[in-house]
Order: sequence, then C-alpha cells, then structure tokens
Amino acid sequence: MEVINPQAAGVDVGSRSHWVAVGQSEQDVREYGVFNQDLFAMADWLKEKGIKTVAMESTGTYWQNLYAVLISRGFEVILCNGKFTKNIKGKKTDIKDCQWIQKLHTLGLLTGSFLPEGKTEELRTYCRHRANLLHSAASASKKMQKYLRLLNLRLDVVVRDICGLTGLLIIRAICEGETDPEKLAALRHGNCRKSEEEIAKALQSNGRKDYLFALRQELETYDQTQEKITRCDIEIEKMLNEIIQSDDNKRQHHLEPKTHKRVNKNTPKDIDLNLKAYQLFEGTDLLAIEGMSFSTILSLMSEVGYEGIKKFKTAKHFASWLRLAPNNKVSGGKLLSSKVPKGSNRLKIALRNAANAIGNLKESTPLRDFFQRISFRKGRVSAISATARKLAVIIWSMVVKGTPYINPEGYLFLDQKRKLGLVKRIKKQIDKFGITEDDLGLKTAEF
Repeated sequence: MEVINPQAAGVDVGSRSHWVAVGQSEQDVREYGVFNQDLFAMADWLKEKGIKTVAMESTGTYWQNLYAVLISRGFEVILCNGKFTKNIKGKKTDIKDCQWIQKLHTLGLLTGSFLPEGKTEELRTYCRHRANLLHSAASASKKMQKYLRLLNLRLDVVVRDICGLTGLLIIRAICEGETDPEKLAALRHGNCRKSEEEIAKALQSNGRKDYLFALRQELETYDQTQEKITRCDIEIEKMLNEIIQSDDNKRQHHLEPKTHKRVNKNTPKDIDLNLKAYQLFEGTDLLAIEGMSFSTILSLMSEVGYEGIKKFKTAKHFASWLRLAPNNKVSGGKLLSSKVPKGSNRLKIALRNAANAIGNLKESTPLRDFFQRISFRKGRVSAISATARKLAVIIWSMVVKGTPYINPEGYLFLDQKRKLGLVKRIKKQIDKFGITEDDLGLKTAEF
C-alpha cells in the first residue's frame, strides 16, 4: 500500500504509562510515564525523530493531557476510535498495539474523532457536570418520596411533584417537627389542584423517628445539590457571554423572546437561552423548530457548538456521527442489516427527546405528520430515531447552509387553534348548563 504519512508515530495511551512507536523495529518503541515531565520528554523524542503527525488510541480521558502537550509542540494529532485499531494479528501487547497504530497511520488508514474547539469544550464540561447534578437531585427526590411513603405521608398521591412549591414547603415543615395534618395542608400553594381537606387526609404520619431522620438527610442533600446547580448556571452564563462577546458577528444579533416556549424547571433560570443560542449560531433561530426545547439547544451548543458543526462536510456525516443513520451491511449483493449502529452521545439523546415531544404534539405540523407516518408503518421507536435524524439534518442545513426552517402553520396559527378549541369547549358548557355569556362576563369574540 502507498505510504501517506511517512513521518508518523503511534501512541497507545494507558492509565499509568504511554507506549510510543515511530517505526516497526524494537528500537523504535519507547514507554513513557503519565507525569508532565514524561509527556514533555516524549514530545522531545518525537522531535528528534522528525515526526510531524501522531495518532493515538485511548479509552476514557487519559489522552487529554498528552494531546494538549503534543498540540502545543506543533504536532498534528488525531485521536482514533479503538473500534478501528483493534485488529492485530497474534498475541496482543502494548508494544504491538502502538506499532499497529503507527503502521495504520503511516498508510493513511486512520481518521480522527470529532473534537470541539477550546471554548466549546469548556462549556461542555460545565453542562455535563450540570446534567450529573440534575441526576443527583432526582435521586435525592426519589429517596425523599420513599421515606415519606414509609412515614405514611402519601404526599406523592395528592401532589404531582413532591419537589414543587407545595411539596417542598410541606416536606420542610415535616422535617422541622410539624405533625398536624391541617397545618401542613395549609401550606398548599394556590395552583395546587387538590383541596386542603384532601391533602390533610394524606398527611397522617406514623411517627417513625428513623425514617424522619433519613428524610432530613435527603432534604439536605437535595438543597445542597440545588445550590451547586445554581452556581453551575452562573459559570455557564459567564462562558456563553465570553464566547459571544469575543466575536462581533455573534454580538450584533438580537431576537425577541418566545413566550410560547415552555420553560422546564430544570432549565437554567436566569439565562436567556433563546437570545444566547441566536447569537451563538450567528442569526440562526433553531428554536423555530417545533419540539426543540431550551435543554436541547443547550446540548447542541455545548456538545458541538457553531464551529464544531461546520466540521461535518454534509448533513449525512453529521447524522452518521450521531449514530442516527442506517448502517448498511452488504455481502454477496445481499443486505445483511440496516439497523442503526450501537452507540450514543448526549446530543443524540437530546434530539431523541425532542423527537418524542414532536410525536406528542396534538396540532398538525410537518414534523409531527412525518412522525405519525413512520410510527404507523414501523412503530414509535423507529419513528423517534427517524425524526431525530431529520432534526439533525434540519439543524445542519440551518447552521451551515443558512437555510431557514419554514413551518407552514407556524406557532401563531397553533395558538389560534388552541384558542378556537377553548372557545368551543366554553360554548359546549354554556349550552349544557344554560348559562349565558353575559352571566360569565366573557366575550368569546376576543379570542
């Protein structure tokens, strides 16, 4: 085979040592430690050998410090997926691994994995850490619900979310020693559907002190996690402002808020993600797509970013990287499999959640109709994957090509349909009970 990279090296990255090969003989292989002085010594040795490009294969995060050192020394570095470097003839050793990587890289048979640029990677760290904190808070919430149930306080029956306004007020009062069901029910928020009498019936405790102690501990854990999430939101906002303010093309854009977009309780509270996303993607309004939420946009900004999505040559490349494209296996002219390949990332999960939300829309939209057609033919699971892929193609086209997303009906039309449905329900109630519009003080024409 033709040699593509004559001055190439291969690195097998490990947790306690790195093996480096600049050739196929025993003298061309060395082992280095993982400390900073060892990494700089490796870079010096590669310079002596005249190496210009380095391929490394690693699992976990052991590669990051070595990658930073080699990039700072002027090497061209690619991080390879272990799936494409594992076929080695004979007994597998670290020496054979690095030599095999070097040989493949010399022949030009290795491609680098996607890596976001520096600022996006920092934003990704904050967002991933925030997602882990949300999982910790959810775990504490489940344990609080468990101990409430063991105390025979069935708050989960009368309240939709025990960590909502009503639920947390009642839980804090219980942890402070309040046992009177009527006083606890009086803490009910005005938006709660259940009455005070119904809530009081569910709050008659059995008085177990051990369960109460465990409930207090879990409430403290939940509060501490929420404080950490708030501090993490502050850092995310700082990073977004730093990215936007450093670029005139991003800073000049402005967009009005979208009042029709529902804000989930886990969405960062004090960050205008609608405006930040519009500025970050330089005038591309991704929230114009139905089903796209603020959490989905935040995942897109932190996982790939504006510059990162441009690294994909076509929308098919982007969908394939997300593991949303069919993996056609053909042998002897026969299609063996066309299933979506295994593997996932956080952006794929976010797009699948957005696709699921599109499938739950009651109004007819282009994406919702597409979801229903696929669901009717192949089932809901296939429809979620297909719609997530379509979302990926739409996002790539909007960001890279500047193609606007056009919804023929639009959100204003959907709001009108909702209002007309409300008017019809009101008229049915009027006809049923014989009540006039003047009695209600309601003018349906205003809708």
